[in-house]
Order: sequence, then structure tokens, then C-alpha cells
Amino acid sequence: MSKKTETVLSGAQATAEAIKLCKPEVIPVYPITPQTGIIETISQMVADGDLDAKIINVESEHSAMAAAIGAQATGVRAYTATAGQGMALMHEMLFVASGMRLPIVMSVSNRTLSSPLNIWNDQQDSFSERDSGWIQLYVENAQEAFDTHIQAFRIAQETDTPVMVCMDGFIVSHTYESLELLGEDKVKSFLPEYKATFKLDPANPVTMGPVASPDYFVKFKKQQQDAMLGAKENIKNANEKYAEISGRKYGNGLIELINMEGKENAIITIGSMTGSARELAEKHGIGIIRVRCLRPFPVEDLQEACKDLKSIGVLEKDISFGANGALYDEIKAALYIIESRSKVSNFIIGLGGKPISLEDISSIMEKVKQGKEGVEWLD
Repeated sequence: MSKKTETVLSGAQATAEAIKLCKPEVIPVYPITPQTGIIETISQMVADGDLDAKIINVESEHSAMAAAIGAQATGVRAYTATAGQGMALMHEMLFVASGMRLPIVMSVSNRTLSSPLNIWNDQQDSFSERDSGWIQLYVENAQEAFDTHIQAFRIAQETDTPVMVCMDGFIVSHTYESLELLGEDKVKSFLPEYKATFKLDPANPVTMGPVASPDYFVKFKKQQQDAMLGAKENIKNANEKYAEISGRKYGNGLIELINMEGKENAIITIGSMTGSARELAEKHGIGIIRVRCLRPFPVEDLQEACKDLKSIGVLEKDISFGANGALYDEIKAALYIIESRSKVSNFIIGLGGKPISLEDISSIMEKVKQGKEGVEWLD
């Protein structure tokens, strides 16, 4: 199959189609709303013989990541998916996966964290894991979910670093869109066969994840940091190369600039809310900077994009309790380095699935143009 295929799929189904093309061999699964549609679709593909993979039904998300770690350590591609509380339960194992430099790919259908109990969307779950050593990519819609998962497998195996692809739960995972798939031959030309740098092999015994004394532990962590920072170029390159086979490109892979030419004011978005902002940017005469990659954090790219702006508004679906929105604080730190005089405001929006209307976005854009500063909750 060499031609492109247009179809209507949900974000969850689009993700499953991408996973099928990337051919992971082991897929540990545990259901949790709103991620379940992904693993249900993949499980059906395996049952129908459309994907040659081992589905492992585990007893928890902690076990799902543990099984993915074990499988990837033997030298095969492993994949899983999670959301919200499930991701929180994985917390310990996320650090194990990244510390062992295992290029696992995981879908995150973003869901808020309890308590109070809530199954709807914000990005508190993945933002809470931004220091776990995983590359984090955030998508805007189902088409980008399909495209970014294919890129993620390439990025992961080039950097020996796990990658999570984050999509807003229900808003992207359950919404049906017209999108374009790729043929198997195109994906095969883009995604090389996986050959593990190190693997568990009885014929060539190695130890993976051993005890490390303080003298050596810091060396492992520095290697992780260097790999993460170096991954910026891998992400950019994957974005470029993917555009060659698909015709679709997402900014420079790290950030996307929308309606920015000649603008003095801009909002910074992440995830699906960018779609609403796109409709209004030209009307309000304001630019949009979409953060596609949260880790590694695109400091230099954001500095360049923001250097001549008078006013910036950061919109995000998370809160770092006792501080501010996490993205806002990181933007402020990046601009401090270049001694930017931009006025920067923070809008905490959409927590717990609170709908974000066009009127909300319009109001924010006008406040940014007026030079608002500080933090505002839209409740």
C-alpha cells in the first residue's frame, strides 16, 4: 500500500492506526478512561491478525510500564498507553524506563488527577511527570496524533530515550475527524528497523539498571540530561523527514508559530486549545506560539520567538500548586535569561474539563493586547 488514505477516525483510532504501522512487538495494556479506546482498537487489530504483537493484560498501570520495560530491555519495540490516575500509578516505573535508556513509546490521553474525582481533561497528569526523563510531545488534533506517534518511535530509538505523546482526553481522543493515513511502505522508509544499543541476551550477558553508588549515579544522570538536550535536533529532524513522506509539518517540531509575522503580542498555547485560538488570531491581530514539545524544553526557540514581543499570555491546563502554571514559570525563566521586557500573563484555563469557549479565548487575547501581567484563573 503506497498511496495515502483519507478516512474519518477518532484520535484514539488514529493513534491505533499509527501504532499498527510502527509494529511494536509487545503491548502491555490496562484500561482507563479516556485512553481505553486506544488499547481496545489495538487489541482488535491483534485479534484480527492485522498486527503481529503480544498483548499482555496486566493488573495495573504500574505493571503495564514494568512489563514494557522488561520487553524493551530484550531488544524489541514496546508500547503502552495510559491517562490520569494510571499515569500517576506509573510514576516510579517512568523513572526506571528513562534511567535504563529504554526507547518505549506511550500514548497519554490527558485526564485530570483526583481528588475530587474527575474523568475529564486537563494536562495535570503529564505535566506532573515532566521531570521523569521522558520526552513529551503534545498534539492538537487527531491528524497530529497519528503523525506524531510515528515520529515518536523514530525519536525514541535515535536517542535511547522514552517518548510520551500527549493528546487531550475526549477532546482529541474521542472526537472524529477527517484525516489522512500513510501506507506501510512510507512508514517503513521513515522508521528504521529497531536495533537495541544494549539488550538482555543469554549469549551476551549484561546487567541493566544495577545499583549505582553516588560517584557513578551522577554520571548516569548527566548522560540522561545530555541525551535529552540533544533530542531537540532529533525532534526537529524527525519533523522535517516526516514532512517529506506526508506533506505535513508541525512548526520546527518543537514549537509552531501561527500568525506571528509583524505581531507585537502573542499567546502561548499547548494541546487542543490551539484550534480555537487559530480561529481568532487574525481577527484580534495577535500571534500564537504553540508549544509542541514540553521536554526537552525549547528554551532557545521560545526566546527567539518572543524576543520582540511587548506582551505574552500563557494559556495552560495545569497548576503547580504553591507556584503558578508550570509552563508560565518556565517561559518567564527563559525570558529572564535574555532580559526580555515583555509583559507576561498566565491564564489557568480548562481545569477538570471546564469548557473553553471562543469567547474565553477572545477575552484573553484582548487582555494580552492591553498588557496584562500576573496570573488569572478562568473558572
